[in-house]
Amino acid sequence: MSALAPVLAVTGTDLVQNLIGGLALGSKYALIALGFVVVFRATGVINFANGAFVLVGAYMTYQFFQTWELNFYLSIVLSMVFGFLLGIVLEAIVLRRLVGEAPFTVIMVTIGLLFIIDNLVTAVWGAANLDLGDPWTGSVVEAGGIQIPHRDLWAMGFTGVVLCGFLLFFRYSSMGLAMRATAMDPEAALAQGISARTVYRVTWGIAGLVAALAGTTFATGTGSLQPGLGLLALAAFPAMILGGMDSPLGAVLGGIIIGLVQQLTQLLAPEYMEWAGRSPEIVVPYVVMIIILMVRPYGLFGTPEVRRV
Repeated sequence: MSALAPVLAVTGTDLVQNLIGGLALGSKYALIALGFVVVFRATGVINFANGAFVLVGAYMTYQFFQTWELNFYLSIVLSMVFGFLLGIVLEAIVLRRLVGEAPFTVIMVTIGLLFIIDNLVTAVWGAANLDLGDPWTGSVVEAGGIQIPHRDLWAMGFTGVVLCGFLLFFRYSSMGLAMRATAMDPEAALAQGISARTVYRVTWGIAGLVAALAGTTFATGTGSLQPGLGLLALAAFPAMILGGMDSPLGAVLGGIIIGLVQQLTQLLAPEYMEWAGRSPEIVVPYVVMIIILMVRPYGLFGTPEVRRV
């Protein structure tokens, strides 16, 4: 009996509750990972400035909704439009000048943009935590003793809609096809009349648009809007690695897996993982990332790099 006692410490209700929480958290990570994927897919660059897009998007939703008192859903749309324009402006002013430079140089520039924009956000809105004031806080759906917050349902719904939009966009739109062609062979794409400059600009715009939505989903809840929100992009980075750096579907599945692993670790660690130290759920996504890089460097759904020798 003594051996079974720890097993009984977690009830079925706790497990289901945390699985649903993991799906919701993973959906939010997936939105951030999609922002990473869309830029990498078209340009081959890992965009660490994606965290800045997440941060600015959340604060702009706050600005439209709380400060200017617009409708909440309209505020989300406007913050996404702002994120799209921000991505285009940064590409035109900063990143366009780095075309042809080594990927390491571009990556370092994106890291610099992350910290610069983070500081600007603090200068405009302050360092204190703010309430986004979303209409979902406190609202839950109850079924069989399980409580599902409305904001989690919305986050999962947003992710599903965005994923479908990505798949349709890359499959059927001329710009999506141009992005795929530019990613596979930039010189051949240029020979076919595809403007790499336009492709890169739209790519960064889409990354800003999706990141603004991701930031809003993370900022819902009391006091959840804070300057450190941009660092969540680093927490979502393992999701992109796990799913595959050029796969939108992989980004979503990777985000959901990371969210589930993190949530279950938080549930089980106090009983079964005391040896792992405090808050192992914070580092477990990076453990998963290291393992996947060791056994499958291109991720679960990424494109393997083929080298001829």
